[in-house]
Amino acid sequence: MQIQRAGVEPSALGPATYFTGAVRIDPLFRSPEPARAVGVSVTFEPGARTMWHTHPLGQTIIITAGCGWAQRWGGAVEEIRPGDVVWFAPGEKHWHGAKATTGMTHIAIQEALDGKTVEWLEEVSDDQYLGR
Repeated sequence: MQIQRAGVEPSALGPATYFTGAVRIDPLFRSPEPARAVGVSVTFEPGARTMWHTHPLGQTIIITAGCGWAQRWGGAVEEIRPGDVVWFAPGEKHWHGAKATTGMTHIAIQEALDGKTVEWLEEVSDDQYLGR
């Protein structure tokens, strides 16, 4: 058994190369090998969002506070709320973040493939973000 104490890992600002707007990332866990799961809590201020991205083995996000939006490439912008669980399939191009006027926090869980959990792509345009 291993207990990861809250607050052991410092919070970090989401870098502008991967996020638009103010984002805070709080590490939750990194499973020891041979497991490969990684979990973080991500807090998005109103209007903040990820860039388009994919995950080699997929991603699960669990919305814990606020209200946000998520979209897969070619799909509609979907509202996400506390208690919602969203699964993005391996290689599925997507983004997620807060609504324009409301912050949002989610727990993100993904697995590493050859040490990589995510491939970052282009910025989500304002028109894409607003579903226009």
